[in-house]
Amino acid sequence: MITSKLPNVGITIFTQMSQLAAQTGAINLSQGFPDFDGPQSLRDAVGRHIASGHNQYSPMTGLPALRQQIAAKIARSYGVNVDADHEVTVTPGATQAIFCAIQAVIHSGDEVIVFDPAYDSYEPAVELAGGRCVHVQLGLQDFSIDFDQLSAALTPRTRMIILNTPHNPSGALISRAELDQLAALIRDRDIYVISDEVYEHLVFDGVAHVSVLAHEELYQRAFVVSSFGKTYHVTGWKTGYVVAPPALTAELRKVHQYVSFCGVTPLQYALADYMAEHPEHVEELPGFYQAKRDLFCDLLAPSRFSFTRVAGTYFQLVDYSQIRPDLNDVDMAMWMTREHGVASIPVSVFYQNPPQGQRLVRLCFAKREETLREAAAKLCVI
Repeated sequence: MITSKLPNVGITIFTQMSQLAAQTGAINLSQGFPDFDGPQSLRDAVGRHIASGHNQYSPMTGLPALRQQIAAKIARSYGVNVDADHEVTVTPGATQAIFCAIQAVIHSGDEVIVFDPAYDSYEPAVELAGGRCVHVQLGLQDFSIDFDQLSAALTPRTRMIILNTPHNPSGALISRAELDQLAALIRDRDIYVISDEVYEHLVFDGVAHVSVLAHEELYQRAFVVSSFGKTYHVTGWKTGYVVAPPALTAELRKVHQYVSFCGVTPLQYALADYMAEHPEHVEELPGFYQAKRDLFCDLLAPSRFSFTRVAGTYFQLVDYSQIRPDLNDVDMAMWMTREHGVASIPVSVFYQNPPQGQRLVRLCFAKREETLREAAAKLCVI
């Protein structure tokens, strides 16, 4: 008889919707991955390093050259200097980085605050550490933090707060003023922060990403997580990193070394080369994805969906209240896939208690122009 440690966890909605899209031949705008490849020279570098014999374990903390490039990118992007040896750790994906950070500092009975709608990997990691998630709902219109609700949720057992900016699924951004407010709220408390910033370079309309890395006070208690997969269009490489002060990094590495020990070696070499040769890539990324957002939204303008253009990420929320208000969002996503050939993600799956009457689905626009045009044409006739 198996007693599950995660009795409430099944197959994720992302897997379900991608499988349904494959079965029905629908355009898959559900799971968040591009339908185009990363840069050619980056992909070529992998083969070159495999042929050169870089196929054995990398250092547990990550290839030194890659950690140095990460530190250099952080200095350029945020004007702060981090120690590549003692503050940067390369992991097989951002999800593992988040898992290891949670396991490193959360003990049995600890409480972790997550903001709904929240990415689905947070809560299982907390539960496996013996902790409990406390859900605080973001604003229904702008998905901003309600600091009164956050303050009311804090207890002596609160040990961590998980931020996500730019936010999945809403695309909302956290401002410097909000980080200041958070810092003041937890200043005299023993609370850690995870800042999930995997979409850090997908911020639009001339707005700058506000990173916890650049908030001196919050960073002293934070794990800041990023993703090469999102930044370089190679989600299948499952390579990310976490930046944290030396004492927190030391604890994270204790866990990381027994989860995977290290990341994939030739991928790290390739990323280090590409970052050194093309530092402009991250600077060009906002414009690259904003063009896709704008094209997709322009194409959807004649539809019966209502929406506000997202401020960040490569996801666009659309409201279907004027189309099928009789359907909840899970049924709507299934109906759209089966009957109209476009797969999406229902937003309710990101909530512990979904808001009554909310009618939102999430569409991924990290796609080729022809894919976006074909998908929009299908959506406009619903």
